[in-house]
Amino acid sequence: MSDDRLVRGEDGIVRCFWGASAPEYVSYHDAEWGFPVADDRRLFEKLCLEGFQSGLSWLTILRKREGFRRAFAGFDFERIARFGEQDVERLLGDASIVRHRGKIEATINNAQRAVELVDEEGSLAGYVWRFEPDSTSRPKRLTWDALLEMAETAESRALAKDLKGRGWRFVGPTTVYAFMQAMGLVNDHLHGCDARPEVERARANFTPPRS
Repeated sequence: MSDDRLVRGEDGIVRCFWGASAPEYVSYHDAEWGFPVADDRRLFEKLCLEGFQSGLSWLTILRKREGFRRAFAGFDFERIARFGEQDVERLLGDASIVRHRGKIEATINNAQRAVELVDEEGSLAGYVWRFEPDSTSRPKRLTWDALLEMAETAESRALAKDLKGRGWRFVGPTTVYAFMQAMGLVNDHLHGCDARPEVERARANFTPPRS
């Protein structure tokens, strides 16, 4: 392992250091993060949870993810779009989620915007994957130092700008880039991480949805 940000676990698997920093991260790192996603509901969930993460750690959100799913109807955005003030008050009293009025109201707003977007574009997945970066724009060898320089990219800025233009909230370019990393629009597992080739194979076999 040439990168000091790689860690070999007791199971012999080499991971990006953050993927071994807490038990909850291990399966998330190995089986979710970076694998391409084309399911509208999962994409919407991740956009919302990235918004809730603002000012917090992803570990906090990951530990509450099942609570969020129960509270927000499995992130069925057509259902969330019909939430009203009574639902906001219910959610503010739900200790299983992050009780932040602005983020709760933003999730309901974003559900309404997601319904509109699907009506216009056909699917959230088809829309999002239009912003997949060209492979030639990516570092040939992804190290931790290179990753630090990509807290946001031209593509994440473009997607954030377009979402904001459509009325979405809590979708800044850094938040959107974290979404792109998690949903497989890029493969940001470090070189030397055992998950990186697995993600590369998944991406190679994945046909990006188109609107």
